[in-house]
Amino acid sequence: MSGLQLEETAIRPVVERFYERVRADATLGPVFQAAVHDWDDHHGRLTDFWSSVMLTSGRYKGNPVALHLRHAQALTPAAFDRWLTLWALTTEEMLPLPVARAMQAKAARIAESLQLAIQYRRSAA
Repeated sequence: MSGLQLEETAIRPVVERFYERVRADATLGPVFQAAVHDWDDHHGRLTDFWSSVMLTSGRYKGNPVALHLRHAQALTPAAFDRWLTLWALTTEEMLPLPVARAMQAKAARIAESLQLAIQYRRSAA
């Protein structure tokens, strides 16, 4: 893997290690345990998601906003901050720093979009 390019084969191990940390985390673990029932499927979907986001592969076909709105009560700003912290830790550990930083920047924008969608739903209710 070059310093500025993410290889497709690097995505799944990052996703798996990240969700290992999430599942063990006191803040995020209970949220994800309640939401995810098939971890292998989740890892596959998130691998497709990050492939689409970072490599424009078009593999992900889901609706992240709709999926996250189902769990809006548990998705607090603190939960998103913790998610971003664990994502940064994992990407920096497993990827060249320029690639890790690019994935962190995308994750921060995604988290902001999801939080805005949740906030909008709460204010509309």
